[in-house]
Amino acid sequence: MTTEKPTSPRIESIGWGKMRIESLGSGKDFKLWPGGGKPWDWNETGTAHSPGIQVGDVEELVTRGCSTVILARGVFSRLKVTDEAMDYLESHGVETIVTDTKRAVQMYNDCIDRDIPVGGLFHSTC
Repeated sequence: MTTEKPTSPRIESIGWGKMRIESLGSGKDFKLWPGGGKPWDWNETGTAHSPGIQVGDVEELVTRGCSTVILARGVFSRLKVTDEAMDYLESHGVETIVTDTKRAVQMYNDCIDRDIPVGGLFHSTC
C-alpha cells in the first residue's frame, strides 16, 4: 500500500493585492505548504516590511514538511527577510529562495510540477 504525499496548492493567478490559490480561493497574501495553506496574516508575528519575514513566519512551513521554501518579497521587493529567519531555515536543511513575487510564483508552481515539497510566503503588493 502506497501513501501519496500531499502536493502544494497551485497559485492560479496573481495581481496587485490579490492572489487566487487552488482550493483556497482568493486573498491578498498567502502562506502555502504541501497539502494546504492559509491567508498570511502579518499580525500573527508582528511582520512588517522592515524588519521583514521573521522566524515565526517560517516555522509552520518547516513543520508542514517543506523541503524548499520560497519567500516572495513583493512586486518591488520591499519586504525584507531577517537573518534569523534565513538561519532558521538553513538549520533545518530547507532550501530557501528569496525573490520578487512574480518570479516566486513561477518558481513555486515549477516546484509543484517537479513534485518538490514546496511552501512559501507570498506578498502580493509592494
